Amino acid sequence: MKILVTGATGLIGQELIRLWIEKEYKIHYLTTRKNHKHPHPNVTPFYWNPESETIDLNCFEGVQVVVNLAGASVSKRWTSSYKKKIQESRVNGALLLVNAIQKLPTHQIQQLVSASAIGIYPHDLQCLYTEKETKIADSFLGTVVKQWENAVESFAKINIPVTTIRIGLVLSNQGGALPMTTLPIRYGVGSWFGSGKQWQSWIHIEDMARIIDFVIANKLEGVYNAVAPHPVTNKEFIKSIAKVLHRPLFLPPVPQFFMKLVLGEMASVIFESQQVSSQKIQNAGFKFQFSKLHPALLSLFKK
Repeated sequence: MKILVTGATGLIGQELIRLWIEKEYKIHYLTTRKNHKHPHPNVTPFYWNPESETIDLNCFEGVQVVVNLAGASVSKRWTSSYKKKIQESRVNGALLLVNAIQKLPTHQIQQLVSASAIGIYPHDLQCLYTEKETKIADSFLGTVVKQWENAVESFAKINIPVTTIRIGLVLSNQGGALPMTTLPIRYGVGSWFGSGKQWQSWIHIEDMARIIDFVIANKLEGVYNAVAPHPVTNKEFIKSIAKVLHRPLFLPPVPQFFMKLVLGEMASVIFESQQVSSQKIQNAGFKFQFSKLHPALLSLFKK
């Protein structure tokens, strides 16, 4: 198997490369760093720059699956210019790939697997969202994710089957939300946000990589939620971290207005609620290694 990956240096990309090296897959990945090298002989970098619509077409040679994870982090303050970067890094990257493939005289690509996000679902404290949901969140992230998915669907127009993975809160000790959330709890100044009733649909980093590998191995098409089977409220999430770390929680909840002062518009992510179902991927035969939060946290904090 030979796979082309975008966003290979991110949390999910790094975990996938580790997994596929173990399986002895051949991996091509796209990077904006010229003359970049990778220490493993099965992993080969190729240059691209979505802003200038530049890509080394040699990256597609012998590739059977394209995995598209590229996208600027949403965990930075959302200035007007950075919001544009969040949107363009997702949409332009996907369109550059599909346009480049159309320039090839021939190719062997059988599947496109693209990241998406559960932020497409509207904020709701009661609803359990499945992939059949048609409502789109009336928010910046909802709009961006919809544009992202529309761009990815361009692959279907050139007869490449598309698999869209709507990703929840990825738990990793290597980065992302967990270390930032953990830090104040470690120092005894942690608490939940607002009412704490907002749902957090999470997934362990190892299960996240395994889902992508699973949909490729089984040639699954369509939309799949990548979340663990047991979402928790924000209050439960914070309490679970404190319990695993053996730290007290004695401060009052953090109010929304305070987080908006600190983070600006990005604070909305902390207070939005999406309770998301993983039943579809489970029905396809996927087995979670970490279906409940407490064991997932234990595994990460032990590392």
